[in-house]
Amino acid sequence: MRHLELSAEDFHQLAHNIADFTANYLEALPQLRSYPRGVTGSDTERLFGTAAPLEGKGVEAFELLPTIFEWSRPSSPRFFGYVFGSGDPVAALGEFAASVLHQNVSAWRSAPAATAVERTVVRRLGEAFGCKGYSGSLTSGGSVANLMGLCMARDVISSDDRPAQQLGTIYCSTEAHMSIQKASKVLGLGRQGLRIVSVDETFRMRVDSLRDSILKDLKDGRIPMAVVASAGTTATGSIDPLEGISSVCREFGIWMHVDGAYGAFASLAMPHLFQGLVHSDSLSIDPHKWLYQPAGCGCLLYRDPSIAKRAFSYSDSYAQPLSQDPLEGFAFFEESIELSHPFRALGLWLSLHYHGIQAFRESIREDLRLAHLLKDAVLNEPKLQLLALSH
Repeated sequence: MRHLELSAEDFHQLAHNIADFTANYLEALPQLRSYPRGVTGSDTERLFGTAAPLEGKGVEAFELLPTIFEWSRPSSPRFFGYVFGSGDPVAALGEFAASVLHQNVSAWRSAPAATAVERTVVRRLGEAFGCKGYSGSLTSGGSVANLMGLCMARDVISSDDRPAQQLGTIYCSTEAHMSIQKASKVLGLGRQGLRIVSVDETFRMRVDSLRDSILKDLKDGRIPMAVVASAGTTATGSIDPLEGISSVCREFGIWMHVDGAYGAFASLAMPHLFQGLVHSDSLSIDPHKWLYQPAGCGCLLYRDPSIAKRAFSYSDSYAQPLSQDPLEGFAFFEESIELSHPFRALGLWLSLHYHGIQAFRESIREDLRLAHLLKDAVLNEPKLQLLALSH
């Protein structure tokens, strides 16, 4: 390790330089182009595709940092192409601090403060959506959260004499995120284990079609495993009829997973559009979308942690809990597919405490107001056509 040591003085200087550089970037961000001009694949490969040097370059290693920023797509207010958050500078500072602290938030015993912070953040997020008492953990994003939620659903119906791969079926709409199809494949269900349900004129899942599809599968001897309802689809922002879907799930005893990766955060400003969210068995959200956090901050919330333990608890002797205390004996790896677990919660925790929940609520309301302004501008422009209007 001594070959990688950095003196406190050198670290202070490097950190100071980075702070100045990134502060200047944030100041210039509103005026930057929404996409870098004239950059080609050969350009990026020429500059960044070279091998790491045998001998270290020291501070010269930072020389290409301005070019990396220049040739990147900025999180600009002028860019509307992706469903992606802008990144909160306070949270970015939290990520910097978390990297220096370097915790493995796998369990309380390995990271006492970090584990408490993440459990608190998860609990508060659940309460913000009206899902008080839900447990969960932060993930790398919504795709992993969706996979974990559906893995829990599979564990509910599977047993030694009835493998879920042979019979389990997932239901989602034509507008569902592509991660649902990926999850079906990863879970061993394949395309044959996925039912695509039609949508209405506002791109919301048709509850009658869902019910018909379930009845047909039951008749054919299949086992309905989970319904994935979308709380804000990627293409149109449509919110599936959560109340109606939850009624069908209760009728047939099916797991209800809600993909609210970005859209569910609108419930902070418009809770009336998300009636039924509280009936979900699991809920995926992405703070790195409409909670403006840096990338790599997703979350899975679930009602019953015992099911998460059934799905993910496969510990070995080197990972046995050392305490029966409900706090000191807690382990995220007993309820998650991850073992190594970065301190994702620090940036979000600092962001929430620095700004306050009300600031996020007002920011989301402002985003919605601007979306309506854009809608009106499109309607008033003869050369443009409004392709979808969900809510």
